[in-house]
Amino acid sequence: MAPVHRTLLLLFFASAFFLPLSTTSATQKVSLALYYEALCPFCSRFIVLSLSKIFSDGLISIVDLRLVPYGNAVIGPNSTIICQHGPSECFLNTVEACAINSWSDVQKHFSFIYCVENLVIANKYSDWESCFQRTGLDPHPLVNCYNSGHGQEVELQFAAQTNALQPPHRYVPWIIVDGLPLYDDYDNFEKYICKAYRGELPSACRRLPVYLAQQMRPNGAERSIIFVANHREQLATKKAVARKCGWTEGHHLTTFRYRSGKIVV
Repeated sequence: MAPVHRTLLLLFFASAFFLPLSTTSATQKVSLALYYEALCPFCSRFIVLSLSKIFSDGLISIVDLRLVPYGNAVIGPNSTIICQHGPSECFLNTVEACAINSWSDVQKHFSFIYCVENLVIANKYSDWESCFQRTGLDPHPLVNCYNSGHGQEVELQFAAQTNALQPPHRYVPWIIVDGLPLYDDYDNFEKYICKAYRGELPSACRRLPVYLAQQMRPNGAERSIIFVANHREQLATKKAVARKCGWTEGHHLTTFRYRSGKIVV
């Protein structure tokens, strides 16, 4: 593993112990949901290169992060799942679903998913089991989740959550901040988090490239955030390069039955 990625993995665990204590309550945190699929290259890059920043810069302290590994899959006969990038994606979606189910601590399950998606970027995802050693996580809860068939149940729950989205997701990665889909502007997700947060802004918000002006009402109960930059102009000048996995890429009509194999570690 490259030194920079090994360092990031260590940071995820260290932040749980060394981040300053906060009085932020669960109700004050900003919801951030990522709907994705394991082998979509744009999802992998977003997780490894962008989403991971909230753990290193401390923004995770004001975020309620929820990961939903299902993406553009569809339900087939007898609760089989058809994945956009084939059986390997169905397998890794379920592995990552089991990671989320087995380790409720976001620091833990994100560190594992980060490791797997980093291997996806390197086209070495067949080595996903090495992430147990790299993260120091006990493999048994995840393996039991998968081998018992519970992983399939979790994936079907994620399927229901994804299919219930309003507006419906159009592609992945599909990021929702505080109930607001970001569409193609997902690279700026941190700015939307800072805009939605109602507490005292953490230093990570003040360091963002786009300056934020905070206006407090006289009673201090509410505030508004003004974006000084013109996002629409920024988006209009971006290169017309696809940064998402959508149905236009075609669907691999290969079903994957979760109970057909076991993970052995």
